Amino acid sequence: MNPSSRTILDLTQTLTPDIPIWPGDPSVAIEPVATISDSGYLLHRLQLGEASGTHFACSAHFATDGVTMEAFPAEQLIVPGVCIDVRQAVLHDPDFELTVDWIQRWEKANGTIPERSAVLLCTGWSRHWHSPERYLAPPTPGYGLAAAQMLAQQRGVVGLGIDTHGIDRGSDTTFSVNSYWLHGERFHLENLTNLESLPAAGFMLFVGPLNIAGGAGSPARVLAMVGSNW
Repeated sequence: MNPSSRTILDLTQTLTPDIPIWPGDPSVAIEPVATISDSGYLLHRLQLGEASGTHFACSAHFATDGVTMEAFPAEQLIVPGVCIDVRQAVLHDPDFELTVDWIQRWEKANGTIPERSAVLLCTGWSRHWHSPERYLAPPTPGYGLAAAQMLAQQRGVVGLGIDTHGIDRGSDTTFSVNSYWLHGERFHLENLTNLESLPAAGFMLFVGPLNIAGGAGSPARVLAMVGSNW
C-alpha cells in the first residue's frame, strides 16, 4: 500500500442471521416489515444483541459502575490505531497469548505505541467466520493479562481489538483481560475482519456504535483511515 495514498478499510463483518453467536446471546433476525412493491419503501425489523457481529463494548459490560453507551465520550471513537500481526504464531499455536515481549519486539520494529490509541490484534481467525462452531470453539488466540496491563498503564492505550469472538483467549474462562480492561473510558472491539490489510501503524480508527441508553455495548461499523492528510 502506498503510504501517501488515502484509503478507507472496512473492518466490519456483515450482519446476517447465520453469523457466530456467543452461547446464550440473542440470535440475529432481519425481517422485512415493508417492501417497495407493497408499501413504496423498504423497512426491516431487527433482533440482535449488543455483542452481535463486529461490536464495541464499554466498561458497563463488566463493571457495575462502568460507563454506558450514551455517556461514552465521542472523541474516544476516533483514535490512532496500530495493528500487531501474529498470524504465523497462531498457525502454530491456536491458544496464542499476546505477551509483553511480543509488544516490545513489535515496538522495536515499528515505534512506540501512541498514547490514547487502539491496538488491533491480527490473528487470522476471521477465516473461520463462516464456520461458527470452529470460530467459537477453544482454543482461540487473545491478549494476555500482563500485555493488557502494560498497554493500559505504560502506553495509555484506550482500545483493544481482535478478529476473534473475544479479547481473552478461549482457554481463559475467567475473562481476566476483559475484567481488567473494561474500566473507565477504555473499550474493546471484537469480531473484526480484514486486519491483514492494515499497516502496522499510521492509521486512524473510526468506531460507529449505536448510542444506546444504559447500553454496555453495540454492534458497530469500524473503519480504518489509512494514509496522510485525513
